[in-house]
Amino acid sequence: MDLTVVAYVIYLLISIGLTIWVARTLSRNGRIFIADVLHGNEKLADAVNHLLVVGFYLVNIGFVTLYLRSADTIADARTLFEALSVKLGVVLLILGAMHLGNVWVLNKMRRRGIMERRQTPPVAPQGWTAPAAGPQGWTKPAGA
Repeated sequence: MDLTVVAYVIYLLISIGLTIWVARTLSRNGRIFIADVLHGNEKLADAVNHLLVVGFYLVNIGFVTLYLRSADTIADARTLFEALSVKLGVVLLILGAMHLGNVWVLNKMRRRGIMERRQTPPVAPQGWTAPAAGPQGWTKPAGA
């Protein structure tokens, strides 16, 4: 069997395995952030989380398959390991960048939700207060 084909198989197995592992980790831990942003709406949090995971799979597995092709011929074990290390290193960097991007977006969404909750008063207004007296002790006449 050609060593280039062996390199392709090893590369695909490791890359897709890493992609699945990172996606599951993001899904499991990112769901908490999404639920917090969506004010505890569990069904919507699950739906958004699932959509994010599908997008993550599509982008990363698409990159992995596009990056499969190799211009170099692999003649021995040394070039096999060198080719795999370069390809897997690039895939790991892309997965890391995607992971950091997802964490950044989730954190930004969470912070926005926290700021929106701080702007909303905890108790609805119960009435109104009469206007205070002006600097000389006078108040505005009604209708002025």
